[in-house]
Amino acid sequence: MDILGFIDKGGVIVYILIFLNFIGFAIIIFKFITLPRVNKILLNIINNLDKSRDFESQIEYEIKKLESGLVIIKNIAIISPLLGLLGTVIGIYSSFEAISQKGLGDPTIFSGGIAVALITTIAGIIVSIPHQIAYNHFISLIDKIELKAKKEIIGR
Repeated sequence: MDILGFIDKGGVIVYILIFLNFIGFAIIIFKFITLPRVNKILLNIINNLDKSRDFESQIEYEIKKLESGLVIIKNIAIISPLLGLLGTVIGIYSSFEAISQKGLGDPTIFSGGIAVALITTIAGIIVSIPHQIAYNHFISLIDKIELKAKKEIIGR
């Protein structure tokens, strides 16, 4: 089976997962381009500090700006396997529905539902894994930026 046949057999849920995947990867690519410039980000945070206000809250504000979009990546990582599971349940349900209407005489009657179940599960996991890895990577990177910023300011 080719990839388009695989996607088409998975139905609406696989198309939803593909849509979420495009959104998530657009954010991931943007973050991979912008976040690794740690020194520039640190200088921006340090130079924009208001000496009359608490520096902790100012750093947290700047860090929150860096975290924008990560909630979407995290939600895609969490929702994708659940959508895959929903497709599994729908596929199994349609298989049992076919069995109840036509009996067990022909195994091809319920194989379509089983295929949907497996395809949506696979698609959900495939979408989820890279988003979870990217989310963990970016959170780790942002935590390092925050620690460096605090260390730089305290050291001054």
